[in-house]
Amino acid sequence: MAKQKKLLILILTVGAFGIINTEMGVIGILPYIADHFHISVSKAGLLVSLFALTVAVAGPTMPLLFSGINRKKAMLFVLGIFVLGNIVSIFTSNFTIAIIARVIPAILQPIYFTAAFTIAADSVRKEEAPKAVSKVFIGVSAGMVLGVPIASFLASTVSIQISMTFFAVVNAFVLIATLVFFPSMPVKERLSYGAQLSVLTKRITWLSIFAVILLNSAIFGVYSFLAEYLKTVTNMSGKSISLMLVVFGGANIIGNIVAGKLLTKNVIKTVVSFPFALGAVYIILLFIGQFTIPMAVMTLGWGILAGIGANINQYWITSAAPEAPDFANGLFLSSVNLGTTIGTAVGGLFISQFGTQYVVLVGILSLVLSLVFILLRNNMHTPTKQLAK
Repeated sequence: MAKQKKLLILILTVGAFGIINTEMGVIGILPYIADHFHISVSKAGLLVSLFALTVAVAGPTMPLLFSGINRKKAMLFVLGIFVLGNIVSIFTSNFTIAIIARVIPAILQPIYFTAAFTIAADSVRKEEAPKAVSKVFIGVSAGMVLGVPIASFLASTVSIQISMTFFAVVNAFVLIATLVFFPSMPVKERLSYGAQLSVLTKRITWLSIFAVILLNSAIFGVYSFLAEYLKTVTNMSGKSISLMLVVFGGANIIGNIVAGKLLTKNVIKTVVSFPFALGAVYIILLFIGQFTIPMAVMTLGWGILAGIGANINQYWITSAAPEAPDFANGLFLSSVNLGTTIGTAVGGLFISQFGTQYVVLVGILSLVLSLVFILLRNNMHTPTKQLAK
């Protein structure tokens, strides 16, 4: 039984990797997508921003609609749609069809993650649930750490079609593994819609949502165009860009480890300090972006902070609505993806108007605004018990 539970969590982890890989993997191949469809890089960025916007809308709604459906069936349905979307992306030469092939799976993405987190938590004793859920999050991080650079490498050495094939193969593998190894998983207990939606009546929830939207806009408004930045500003080769994406991803994992310690030690200091730390990195990038070695060093620091930021985002929203953790996770997914959408869209606008070098200004502006909402929440004098999760 213990081995079976470990196998299920492993499959969920790979599943999270495959889905995040599909969503974020295109970040590393935006320049190649632009060339393939004969469009600008900023327009190619729609493949990132529209996917994220769709998840932002579906984040709190789709898990509610599917909350009474057998979790195995729900996950198989989502994975099947992802595989189909991946296959369409491989063969299409029409950019509009490519967008549709990403938007439809994006609608269903929150269903998989909600089910994955719940299954992982239910597979162990209550006190070990966070540890089980964290293993699924490894797949999310791996989607960034491995998926983005692998996609970039395959596109630069072979073709973007091979990159898309990589996405399809991973999701198809998880689909088969889920079908074969997962038992039927009917929903036993279901929290009412009203009980979950009631968290939206609290001011602290909305302050947290706005802060997270802006924090993720600060991160992905710049990171979404990292490949383009390294290509046009730093003048790196395709293989060097892939290596830098690996550096960023590896640093992101370090950031996840560091964040756990920082949030445990001093939540408020960590959250308030974050906009200043990342802002300093962006200001430095504005002046040293054309130099390869300094840029490599700053990318390492930037990646660590991005990992810390991801943990801050999840904590900041779930701690605001502890009475409805599933819905809070939906709000978390919605908020971070809305932030990605806004950041990527504004980043593309800055690139088209001012040039790639100045995309970091989007990050700086978002950080300034996020700090306002962070301070407003702190000024509510939230009970220490709620803040110290």
